[in-house]
Amino acid sequence: MFVEYRKQLKLLLDRLAQVSPELLLASVRRVFSSTLQNWQTTRFMEVEVAIRLLYMLAEALPVSHGAHFSGDVSKASALQDMMRTLVTSGVSSYRHTSVTLEFFETVVRYEKFFTVEPQHIPCVLMAFLDHRGLRHSSAKVRSRTAYLFSRFVKSLNKQMNPFIEDILNRIQDLLELSPPENGYQSLLSSDDQLFIYETAGVLIVNSEYPAERKQALMRNLLTPLMEKFKILLEKLMLAQDEERQASLADCLNHAVGFASRTSKAFSNKQTVKQCGCSEVYLDCLQTFLPALSCPLQKDILRSGVRTFLHRMIICLEEEVLPFIPSASEHMLKDCEAKDLQEFIPLINQITAKFKIQVSPFLQQMFMPLLHAIFEVLLRPAEENDQSAALEKQMLRRSYFAFLQTVTGSGMSEVIANQGVENVERVLVTVIQGAVEYPDPIAQKTCFIILSKLVELWGGKDGPVGFADFVYKHIVPACFLAPLKQSFDLADAQTVLALSECAVTLKTIHLKRGPECVQYLQQEYLPSLQVAPEIIQEFCQALQQPDAKVFKNYLKVFFQRARP
Repeated sequence: MFVEYRKQLKLLLDRLAQVSPELLLASVRRVFSSTLQNWQTTRFMEVEVAIRLLYMLAEALPVSHGAHFSGDVSKASALQDMMRTLVTSGVSSYRHTSVTLEFFETVVRYEKFFTVEPQHIPCVLMAFLDHRGLRHSSAKVRSRTAYLFSRFVKSLNKQMNPFIEDILNRIQDLLELSPPENGYQSLLSSDDQLFIYETAGVLIVNSEYPAERKQALMRNLLTPLMEKFKILLEKLMLAQDEERQASLADCLNHAVGFASRTSKAFSNKQTVKQCGCSEVYLDCLQTFLPALSCPLQKDILRSGVRTFLHRMIICLEEEVLPFIPSASEHMLKDCEAKDLQEFIPLINQITAKFKIQVSPFLQQMFMPLLHAIFEVLLRPAEENDQSAALEKQMLRRSYFAFLQTVTGSGMSEVIANQGVENVERVLVTVIQGAVEYPDPIAQKTCFIILSKLVELWGGKDGPVGFADFVYKHIVPACFLAPLKQSFDLADAQTVLALSECAVTLKTIHLKRGPECVQYLQQEYLPSLQVAPEIIQEFCQALQQPDAKVFKNYLKVFFQRARP
């Protein structure tokens, strides 16, 4: 009934706003003011609905960027008056969760009110921080308030300066990492604590304090996490009971997640450096990385540390590089398909971001990573095991995405330097990916890799034997894949794969010139029993300067060529 009533109310409000916005505003103001004058003696549903009406006005009378308190003077002053009543009436103390939640939702929705009347910020902050918000008896209210508090602080950014240290002191107990054995039930769940850590990070980073003070505050925030982490990791190493191991690993993962979340306050390395916080996060890295060598609860620990590394690559940039080789080595030990699938995006991020800087590292770990991938892909699986088949498919996609990142980041030398046999093995897997597996997403990636390699190595001065490889393997792949019945030309993803196939053929023609046309005309296409007039047509389309013409032609060609 409650939810249905809300829906009906919103419909009515929106319709009234279209007919007469002035009447709607005056009516809401009348109901709101009379209800809040006597909120102590009014039933909760009436108080809740009065605040809800104010909340809904924002959607019924929309403005751009939440600028409700500028522009139309009569509207701005009516809203300002209602907001002033809301925050000064004491209604935030109403003993019903729906009223309390509506209060906080509305305060956050109209956060621009506090730039007009900043004198009300302290009393609203207190409501967030005491028994009305983050310390409310209802877990539901505490949870929602944690999120809304984070939004409130972020939106009021500079207005928070006078209150930063006070807020940080008051939320201290909410930042406690509660280990499983102390029996202490934290007021907030670990998901809610993420918002509190993020808020603390935002307060510190956006403050007007000098860098030394920011660094000290960030260290105060993160040191307890690091200390707890070390103790819990030692306990995990000694834990015998599997249930205890799992709860300790969970707690360790939360610690890493909290540290990671504080870094969301930074946009790039410059602000981390400006705040003098690089050192603190490097200390966190050194504290968390030993968890990768823990033989227990590997999945959860690796997942947490990997996420932290992703964040640090953004925040610390090249300062993170010395940690990558040993982290990678640990993450490649005893791998399952899922581990590799989640590890490859980290390597892709590093490769795409640092390019030539990480060339020595990539050279070194290229084949160990590939061996780990091949080992998992070649493991026998039950014929009907759908989940194993899906995991292998996803890992194959990740593997091709890795090769695409390496070739697309100007790092093809990393592949070229792996020795003739290894290079050939890699190239053959790409050809297999393009032709043998009915997965258009992987096929598209494989054709992107092939066209890039042809562009880089396909000229007269390319690696010895690559021209032969082009004619023996790459050209046939461009025909064998689309000729398969599983290559569904009506499917959008498959059409994208065909488009990349066309790019590959165009690139071969660009790099090999008339020789390529001659090979197709006299050798390859006749071997497929293609009629001479269609061969002529195909070669003319291939030589068209407009690549789009050839892409469109290719689809028609394969539709006709299929048995």
